[in-house]
Amino acid sequence: MSQAATEPVITPGRPIRLEPTAPGFWMTILGVAIAALAPLLGFLTGSSFGRPDGDVAVDPLYWGLFAGVLIGALGVLLAIMGGVRLWRHTHREPVPGVGREPVPVDGGPVPIDDGGAS
Repeated sequence: MSQAATEPVITPGRPIRLEPTAPGFWMTILGVAIAALAPLLGFLTGSSFGRPDGDVAVDPLYWGLFAGVLIGALGVLLAIMGGVRLWRHTHREPVPGVGREPVPVDGGPVPIDDGGAS
């Protein structure tokens, strides 16, 4: 008895349609992540320099936190820009006559809707 005779036959299932993510989605995710993590990493960087020797006007801790807040503000701007792109993509007006053509599931002809003219 051969190995091929004992294996089950795999029948094709439901077709998979891959949909791309909307424009602006990844920009929004990246902006939110930068806005959330930049001040924390700035604080961590500033505290890793330790206490300065002698008398200084501003500690490295404050410089690190200040840099983290500035980078976090850029992350907020990036998230807002991505959110605007995402909003415009999901709320755009459909163009008449332009759109997705219906895809037949079984490979047969696609029924045409003539608006009840026949």
